[in-house]
Parts: sequence; structure tokens; C-alpha cells
Amino acid sequence: MKTVDKVKLQQATRWVLGKFIRGAVILHYHRVAEYSSDPQLLCVTPQHFSEHLEILRKVCKPMRLLDLVGAAQNGEIPDCTVAVTFDDGYADNLYIAKPLLERYDIPATVFVATEPVWQEGGFWWDVLESVVLYPGRLPETLQVHVRGETLRFGLDKTANYGETDYQRYRLWDVESKDTPTQRHDLYRSLVKVIRPLPAVEREQVLDNLLSCAGSGTNQCTTHRVLSPEEVLRLAEGELVEIGAHTVTHSILSSLHIDEQWAEIHGSKNKLEGILNRPINSFAYPFGTRSDYTGATVSMVQRAGFKLACSNFPGPVWRRTDPFQLPRLLVRDWDGEEFTRQIRRYIRA
Repeated sequence: MKTVDKVKLQQATRWVLGKFIRGAVILHYHRVAEYSSDPQLLCVTPQHFSEHLEILRKVCKPMRLLDLVGAAQNGEIPDCTVAVTFDDGYADNLYIAKPLLERYDIPATVFVATEPVWQEGGFWWDVLESVVLYPGRLPETLQVHVRGETLRFGLDKTANYGETDYQRYRLWDVESKDTPTQRHDLYRSLVKVIRPLPAVEREQVLDNLLSCAGSGTNQCTTHRVLSPEEVLRLAEGELVEIGAHTVTHSILSSLHIDEQWAEIHGSKNKLEGILNRPINSFAYPFGTRSDYTGATVSMVQRAGFKLACSNFPGPVWRRTDPFQLPRLLVRDWDGEEFTRQIRRYIRA
């Protein structure tokens, strides 16, 4: 009897695991570009992105995000279904990613944060990179003012950061275990300081840094965000859907309820105004479970969105909450590693 029970248990386990990995996965990109440095690991090279799309076209079933979620809710999602998404709204989504999507006829959803688009500003992590990790001079003791407190960082020999230093460490990223210089320690520290701040306070810290660096504007031109006209061009045709990604790309859980509503509803209204069509999809900035709350999810529903994407891995199946959709964050993998990663979630 015990032997029979054990066999049945093994069979049931295989069946459950089979059900778990069958279905769909939503892929989560940010940028497609050649890069000299990428400390936040947001870039995928055009060559690798092309490899990804070729694999998806050959062995998977690419589907529009809205269609994928609808099929999942109806229990009709085909095995090995994939949806492609991008966060933030970088200009390379139009100039590099879209032509490749067109080549392979694979649809995608691009979630756009509206304030950087309309104010022609960069994202704070890109500004921080350009000030701290690019060649240039900073004070030997850097003072940053945050919420009435003055934070002091000693840079010593790295106050003058030259081209040789930049080239030596340009491939460093935040997931590296080492922190090779005081510049990199400063970068890590300021990411932690800036990330939870609301937009106004973030800008104050960045203005402080730019002033210390002797620059009043963001010079990080390689990380350019879409313009309103480019958002329109990106949305042309039937392949790319535009979704909302808040106004200022702030952590919603750190904001008051009224501020969250302004971020969520405001981004929807702004995009609908320029595109003259409904905006049905939303993505939570940063998107981990600590970056939004149950109240946030309710507001996204109340704003009229049909779905919302998070940022934690997992497959999409019938019981998946359409307002907390898991996504697989894609790094700059070659085709072999990309295949290995998606096979963790779907049967291909």
C-alpha cells in the first residue's frame, strides 16, 4: 500500500509541476542598445534581442499582452505563449527595438512614464550614473542634502575620475559583489537614498549633485527618453501597444493615497490625450511586492485599466491576478541563456 501511495504521489507531483510550467510568460525589457556601461543592467544589445525574437518566433507563440491575459482568464491559453513588454519609455525602443519586432512580427507593450517624456528629462538613475560613474571631477568630500540631513561622502583620490578609471570599471554593475572604488560606493549609497524619495525631493538631490559636478543639466544623451512625437510614432501600426507607467516613476507604496492616484490616473490621461485611444495596460514602477499595496491595485482598477504588470518572476495561468502579473526580467543574455531562462517557466 505504501509503495502504491508513493507512486501516486510522484505522478501527482509531476502532473502539478507540468501544469505549473505550461502556459505563458511575460518578458520584461527596458532598453535595446549598444552600451559602454550599464550599472542597472537595463540594456540588451540589438544582437541578443534579435536572437531572443528569433527563438520566440520559432519555438513559442508570441501574443499581445491583452490577448494573453484574456486567454489566461478564459482557461484557453496555448502552451509556450509569450508576451513582450518594455518599461520606462527609452528612445531606443522606437529606433532599435521596434524595427526588430517588425522583422519578426512580434507584438510588444511599452509602458511609458510620462513626466520624463513631456519635460525632456532623463531618469534619475541615468543622471546619477553620468555624474558619479562617468569621467569628471567631484569634491573630495561630497555633501548631499536629503530631508534636512547632510550626508557626507569622502572620495579622496577618486574625486578626479579619469577616462582610464572609467574604462577599467565601465562594465561594473550593481549586482557585482565588489565595490571597486569610492565612486562605486557613492553610487550604491545614493541609489539607496534616492530610490524611495518622491519626485520633488529626487530632483533636489540631483540638482545638488549636478551643481557639485559643475553641470546644471543632464548630459546623459545616450540614455534619451522618448519625446511626445516619438511616442506617437512608436504606437503607429498594430504591433506596439502603449501602456502607462505613472507620471514620475515613483515608488507608489511610499506615496500618500492622493499622490498615488495622481500618478496612476495622470499618466493614463496624458497618454490618452496624445494617442487619442484608450490606455488599457499599466506597470508598477520597480514592481516588486513592496513597491505597491493592495490600495494601489484597487486604484489601478478604478482608473479603468484592464491589467497591470509587476516585477517578480512566474508563469501566467488561469488563476493569475490580472492586476499583479508576474514578468521575467530579461538581462543581456545570448540566445542559449535566454532559452534556458524561459524554459524555467514554459514548456517549449
